[in-house]
Amino acid sequence: MNHAISRSLLAACAAGIAFSAQADTLRMSHFWPANSDVNKEIFEAWAKHVEEATGGELTIENYPSQTLSRSEQAYQGTVNGISDIAITMQGYTAGRFPLSEIVQLPGVSGSAPQGGCILQTLYDEGHIADEYDDVKVLYLFTTGPAYLHTRGHAIETPDDLRGLRIRRPSDVAGEILERLGANPVGMPAPDIYTSLQRGVMDGLSFPWQAMKTFGINELADHHLEVPYYTGVAVAVMNHASYERLSPEQQAAIDEVSGMAWTRRAGEVYARLDREGREEAEAQGGTINTVEDPLNDPEWSGPLNEGTEAYLVRLEQRGIDNAREVYQRALELRDECPVEPD
Repeated sequence: MNHAISRSLLAACAAGIAFSAQADTLRMSHFWPANSDVNKEIFEAWAKHVEEATGGELTIENYPSQTLSRSEQAYQGTVNGISDIAITMQGYTAGRFPLSEIVQLPGVSGSAPQGGCILQTLYDEGHIADEYDDVKVLYLFTTGPAYLHTRGHAIETPDDLRGLRIRRPSDVAGEILERLGANPVGMPAPDIYTSLQRGVMDGLSFPWQAMKTFGINELADHHLEVPYYTGVAVAVMNHASYERLSPEQQAAIDEVSGMAWTRRAGEVYARLDREGREEAEAQGGTINTVEDPLNDPEWSGPLNEGTEAYLVRLEQRGIDNAREVYQRALELRDECPVEPD
């Protein structure tokens, strides 16, 4: 009997130690490469700030490159407690964030700082907050505009896309690609390099930043700057993980949540977009630009049709405020700066 009690006490102590470790250490999961500037300058910088603000009482274990959870499972993994924090793109969970994905639509955002400002403000104003009621939102951000990049295929008009297998980052982007005549292919960003290298697909949709981050510039030789899509992303935390922290630790996290870190992410992405384009030029890639796609005689039709089709699809799902959120996003486009503050 005494042995049984001893074993029970040891088990209880072990459980207590485990819980204490979890309370002081947060596991952060995302798919960006460990050596990427996005990981170092946004995610690791965020973790370092939290650690310093708590005097080392709270530490963040960073799990980049899908080492803790796959990109398409990261959000739900945080809801379920597999990770304490996840950073992911809403497009990886099709249909779960329909109002947030409005910011992806053509013409809404012209840069990462502007897109992040629009997305975070929509959340702060309550337009899209219900989509995240199963987590604590830390901050939202966006990429710069995503362009079209191909290997061995020059793209200048929508007709040039017909029949090409183009990686789509989300359902929203996939629908527009279909209207442009392409065959959308779904896959996580980390799988793009080998798929393009092996000829599994002909091209992809990526912002310049991601072309550099994932090393795709060395494979793609044709680039078309037609801003038909913007990637939206979110950093979230498990509710229980947040609630079990001390008030001081919560305050340290809150300090770098919201618009403060949205702006930080926008600044990093804007710089990386410039660097990604410069890298493509230096490697001899051909870059063409569609100056005003929403008013271009060849591109405006499919882009505007794609926007309308998406809004109609949301209304058919019973999301009655879709157009209201879209109009507010367009209003914020005029209020949010294109360049970093």
